[in-house]
Amino acid sequence: RGYCTFWEQGAEEQMIKKIEIMEDFINRTYTKKELSLMYFPESMPRTAVNHLMSWIRRCRPLWDELQQMEYDKTCKSFTPKQVKAIIEYLGEPG
Repeated sequence: RGYCTFWEQGAEEQMIKKIEIMEDFINRTYTKKELSLMYFPESMPRTAVNHLMSWIRRCRPLWDELQQMEYDKTCKSFTPKQVKAIIEYLGEPG
């Protein structure tokens, strides 16, 4: 995927942790507001969305992957496939 193309010391433990995170997180369609507030619960909704989208745009591999999934900035929600990619790159919210 996007994290790295080679195994380094500790990479196996990181992969196991990512798999455990994906098992705990309910992957479904989320509105941008819903998912953003999970990452930034203390923020106002619009601010939370702005912060999450900033994180997503700064993570170039994630941004590129979302573009390949036909993500459009005017979309109000993320598909389960897009949510999975976001969690893989940014980690589970909370």
